[in-house]
Amino acid sequence: MTDTRIDPPVAADERAMLRAWLDWHRETLAVKCQGLTEEQLRLRSVPPSSMSLLGLVRHLADVERAWFRRRLNGEDLGGIYYSDDDPDGEFDNVDTASGEEAFATWRAEIEHARAAEEACADLDALAKADRQGVRHSLRWIMCHMIEEYARHNGHADLLRERIDGATGE
Repeated sequence: MTDTRIDPPVAADERAMLRAWLDWHRETLAVKCQGLTEEQLRLRSVPPSSMSLLGLVRHLADVERAWFRRRLNGEDLGGIYYSDDDPDGEFDNVDTASGEEAFATWRAEIEHARAAEEACADLDALAKADRQGVRHSLRWIMCHMIEEYARHNGHADLLRERIDGATGE
């Protein structure tokens, strides 16, 4: 694996630090998937889990969309890979899914997310209310996204090691 990540700065203002850590974690997922065939990207962890690297990419595309476009921007969009009828579709439906399409979609959602974040005046900006009426701040969303990627990058580490023995940060 070629590590293409840019290390976050050790000193920066809060917003720059959050952006850098989120981008670092986004790129970590890409590094974990680098150089694998579509079949390898589709390999599942262990039953009964349907988790795969391709499923993680698809899931995180949906998560980027949900938090930055739907909630922060208030866009009326559905899920990309999941629906109310298929809540785990991003993981369950990878047997014939295209890795190229999933990565392109994920990268596009990241660009939309960056644009939505940059358009907010400050980290205290509040997103559209969720089903429980909670309005999360942009700061909370960015921290949550860092946590979401960090957790799933741990899954990606294990999946990649299972596929070809590759390990790393």
